[in-house]
Amino acid sequence: MFDVSILKKPKKHTRYSRQIQRIKIKSKHTQNIESAVEATVKNIQEKCRSFVIYGEPQSGKTEMMIALTSRLLDEGFKIIIILLNDSIQLLNQNLDRFKRSDIDPAPKNFNEILDPAVLIGSNEWVIFSKKNSRDLQKLLDKIGRHNRKIIIDDEADYATPNAKVNSGEKTKINSLVEQLINSDGIYIGVTATPARLDLNNTFRNENEKWVDFPAHPLYKGQNAFFPISITSNIEFKLKILPDSDDNPKYLREALFGFLINVAHLNISRSEEKNYSILIHTSGKRADHSNDYKEIVKTFNILNNESDDKFELFYKKIWKISKDNYPNEEDRIIEYIHENINRNTIVVMNSDSDKSVVDYTTATNPSALFTVAIGGNIVSRGVTFDNLLSMFFTRDVKHKIQQDTYVQRARMFGSRGDYLPFFELHIPEKLYMDWHRCFVFHRLSLESIRAGNGSPVWLEDKRIAAVSANSIDKTTVCFDQGEMSFELFKYTDKIDDIINNEEDNLEKLMQLHRLLGKRTVPNFLLDYIKNFSPNGNKSIAVHNSKSIAGYVDADQKRIERARGFIGNRDLEQEKYPCAIHHITILYNDQKSARLFYKYKGNIKFIRNIGSKLND
Repeated sequence: MFDVSILKKPKKHTRYSRQIQRIKIKSKHTQNIESAVEATVKNIQEKCRSFVIYGEPQSGKTEMMIALTSRLLDEGFKIIIILLNDSIQLLNQNLDRFKRSDIDPAPKNFNEILDPAVLIGSNEWVIFSKKNSRDLQKLLDKIGRHNRKIIIDDEADYATPNAKVNSGEKTKINSLVEQLINSDGIYIGVTATPARLDLNNTFRNENEKWVDFPAHPLYKGQNAFFPISITSNIEFKLKILPDSDDNPKYLREALFGFLINVAHLNISRSEEKNYSILIHTSGKRADHSNDYKEIVKTFNILNNESDDKFELFYKKIWKISKDNYPNEEDRIIEYIHENINRNTIVVMNSDSDKSVVDYTTATNPSALFTVAIGGNIVSRGVTFDNLLSMFFTRDVKHKIQQDTYVQRARMFGSRGDYLPFFELHIPEKLYMDWHRCFVFHRLSLESIRAGNGSPVWLEDKRIAAVSANSIDKTTVCFDQGEMSFELFKYTDKIDDIINNEEDNLEKLMQLHRLLGKRTVPNFLLDYIKNFSPNGNKSIAVHNSKSIAGYVDADQKRIERARGFIGNRDLEQEKYPCAIHHITILYNDQKSARLFYKYKGNIKFIRNIGSKLND
């Protein structure tokens, strides 16, 4: 006999394990995903209602979000809302990736649930929405009254923070997202650049609960493209452009280099791969149009044997091929000539977003030689598979924003097997500014990973940490000028090192060996070694001291809102040339922290208190 009770049994909690198995079959790397998911679930179990998951650009955050969504459904949450930037193309791409993962329930675009015939009830839902005030209002009208919603906000530092935080008002999107969260929902911001969320106090997120999403083993990011020492051997081909010359020959030569590298990689293969070059210029549509015309003209010449410049262009390609791949130059130009018609050019801007242009033809190259042209719209949330070259002409005259430029590093990603053939064409000044952006960014991430309270963000005369109007001035402290790392046990061995006769850099190295990389991070050592204009005199390792006399300090955590290291503590008479200052402070329980202070034009910014931004 038919027994309806068999249909009413609770679903088995296997969706998360199925997703992990799917990813293992696809890429074999799930440890980073599992660690982020477990830390997130632990936060929720500990009643944390607003926090951030941070990871490098293009490091696989979408797969992590798919796995996380499955785990949250297994945990009993009924409504998971995925927020994305205001782009139809980006929403559709991410929605398609979720659907192809066979996640249960199948995700829906928000407009699929708006019809009154669709009843939310107690069913499970995965709902996608753009961060657009009209769409968010419609979604809120439909599901706002339902409880325990989880908001997963992709590129969370974009559009969601309250840019009116200091005026007592709220931006529309910030207000609508907060209403979606309601009094019992959970907000999870996902981003590579969390500074704005922290300094804005967005939804009172708890920065001590932030979750680190580490990159997978094949990922190539800031350490590869912006190594701390740019004089060392870099793993890719850095092509420096003039700072002010916009001659189209540079774009043409970048295209030639791209064609050559595609040919070289494919000549010896039995199965070809398609690759792309990203041309990232200014946000002006006229610039996109000019770039497009130049690329079209170049392809036309390379395909037309009767053109006056046909021989000239192929001779140039032959010469570059001979320099880069000796004895392969003839095969390369033959390959390019035979296949030159296998090209596609995709212009990615706000106009094409509303048209029939399919971004996936560029992000997952559909032609052997794929050219993507775009500005701001390609700077966030767009993952480029098989990206082999990037041409970056935007030379910023004013102060650049660190979070924006970290996000523009679209060359980051799974480039492990072809990184030596990757070309980055970029003006020298822009590369140096970009490099410094990542120096600051890495130091900030180290301070977060140390788990010692509020992270520290850095900026200088050329680089702003975040947009000034997003900083909550009631809780953020400027010019504190110091950062610290993980707690450790204070022993006499520390003083033995500080008081020995070695030079200060060697003392710091000995402290690193004694205390470990969580206490004295590798990156801090590299930064100091490579940015010490006066050598050892640029470094001061001060005597350790007790904080027992600081009545306004947190004695247990060894923290102080206005910092510990003042001008007197720098001992300028003893260390007149020092710009890097190291001090170890300890409490009466012999717990200690290492503090670092930079003496120069760098500002250190820290959120020193929580504020209910309602």
